[in-house]
Amino acid sequence: MSFGGKSLLSVLLAFLASPESLLACAACYGQSDSPMAHGLNWGIFSLLLVVVLMLGGIASFFVYLARRSATLTPDSNQSPIIHH
Repeated sequence: MSFGGKSLLSVLLAFLASPESLLACAACYGQSDSPMAHGLNWGIFSLLLVVVLMLGGIASFFVYLARRSATLTPDSNQSPIIHH
C-alpha cells in the first residue's frame, strides 16, 4: 500500500473512532437561530457576493471589448507604430 493510501486509511479510521466529530454544524443539524448559523449564512452570502462581482467584472470587460471592436472601422489603422 502506498503512502497516500495509508494516510487516507488512517484518517478514515480516526473519523470512525470519534463519530461525534462527524456531526453536522448548527446550521444543518438543528439550531438555525444560533449565532454559529447566522455567521455561516453571512459567510455564504459574502462569498457569493465576491463570486457575483468577479463574474460581473469579467463579463463587463468582454462587453467593453466587443463594443470597442464594433466601433473600429476596418480601414482605420489604430496602431501607434509609424510606418515610413
